[in-house]
This record gives sequence, C-alpha cells and structure tokens, in this order.
Amino acid sequence: MSSAPLPKDLPESEWRAKLTKEQFRILRGKGTEMAGTGEYNKHQPTKGVYECAGCATPLYTADTKFDSGCGWPAFFDAIPGAVTQHKDSSFGMTRIELTCAACGGHLGHLFKGEGFKTPTDERACVNSVSIKFNEDGSAK
Repeated sequence: MSSAPLPKDLPESEWRAKLTKEQFRILRGKGTEMAGTGEYNKHQPTKGVYECAGCATPLYTADTKFDSGCGWPAFFDAIPGAVTQHKDSSFGMTRIELTCAACGGHLGHLFKGEGFKTPTDERACVNSVSIKFNEDGSAK
C-alpha cells in the first residue's frame, strides 16, 4: 500500500504551486467566481465528464448538466461518491457546501426544491474554476 499523501493532505505550499491564484482562492479558500463569468456556465456538451481542477477526479457527467440561469454551471446529480456535502453557515445563512471527496476542494453549493424539471430537483451550483471538462472522460 502506498504511503503517499492523499491530495487533501498536501501542504498549502504545494497547492499554491499546483493551482493558479484563482483556483487556489476558490478550491482551497472556499471562494466564489463572479456570476456569468465562468468558462463552463453556458457549456452544454452531450458527452464527457467534468473533473476536479485540483486533482482530476471525475465529479459530474455532461448529461447531468443543465441551464439553470443562475450564472454558474449547474448539475442535478454527481457521480456517486465523488462529491461530499457539508453544512455551511457562512454569510448569515445556512447552505450545503459541495467539496471534492478526493481532495477536499470547494466546488460550490447545493440548492434543493427550486422547481427545476430535473430528476432530483436539486441544483449543484459549481464554480467553473473548480472544474475542468474532459470530453473523452468517463465516470470511473
């Protein structure tokens, strides 16, 4: 068994070297990109996988992405086991934070019961900076 540290155990200095300044601010500092500015907001492929920008773990398949009009990429379901949920009480409200299960990188927030015509009626509102698209990728 390998004794190499899991990605979430990397020291801050290694994350800073690995990520761009904006990726570090969002993935490691739990930041948010401005609405409507992200590379994947209007991206609507028919196949492929969105992977974590920090560790390349497959997170969402293209067929779960939808246009919610929120200004960020929206997904109605994650690849099983790829995304973890945490209570987030920042900014005087309670939300559900989404993080990469493999490296702990901040992805965005989950909103439920908004009336979207999706199988789950959930909207994972994800920062484009937190993900990378792999057209040839598959849910591992």
